[in-house]
Amino acid sequence: MSNRIAVVTGATGGLGTAMCKALANQGRTVVGTHLPGEEFTAQAQQWQADLSKEGINVAIYPLDVTDFDHCQTFVQTVEKEQGPIDILINNAGITNDAPLKKMQPGQWNQVINVNLNSMFNMCHQVFEGMCERGFGRIVNVSSLNGEKGQFGQSNYAATKAGIYGFTKSIALEGARKGVTANSVSPGYIDTPMVRQVPEKVLNNIVAGIPVGRLGQPEDIARAVAFLTADDAGFVTGTNMSVNGGQYMS
Repeated sequence: MSNRIAVVTGATGGLGTAMCKALANQGRTVVGTHLPGEEFTAQAQQWQADLSKEGINVAIYPLDVTDFDHCQTFVQTVEKEQGPIDILINNAGITNDAPLKKMQPGQWNQVINVNLNSMFNMCHQVFEGMCERGFGRIVNVSSLNGEKGQFGQSNYAATKAGIYGFTKSIALEGARKGVTANSVSPGYIDTPMVRQVPEKVLNNIVAGIPVGRLGQPEDIARAVAFLTADDAGFVTGTNMSVNGGQYMS
């Protein structure tokens, strides 16, 4: 059933765009989310139009992943308008960096809410339906820095590490019911956000990647496409590190 409904949160960013394309090319009916607000809606509509020119059709909806009730309403609306959600990619995330001694409670809580609480908020809405239908694919996007930590990112690294325990736990709950849950941990990917890093710093980062380059969004999208395939039912509770070997260095 290639036309399964696939939801990608944080769809309009570099990674989200590549994921949407990969899922659409698998024949999925793709639903993307963007931040609420007129400015973000206008940007998302332009993004949607640009994809349409490439032959990629994505339905878009505003969503605050930190709001449990909003996530519930979103899922109810999508399932009414599009169909049951069988694939969920929890991709939305942010950074708000500072060394621990300078980090404020607001910075900590904001990153926890967006990056980690969103996992519960979204998975809670779709998990039971997936189990009842006997099929589900959940992919939670973590990070290299969740595996190894990073200076000035205690909040971010904590959320991305927390994703592993959450993912493994729900993988156990869904294993006998046809529902898989896995995580993907990107390394440094060539996105506009990474390109904002000062050139000298970025060069040092690349020098530490064994393959000698930044990753491309498509590298992550291929991992997501593999983990969400209909015949990937024997892969669950695992993490796929896609970082050019950087975790070894």
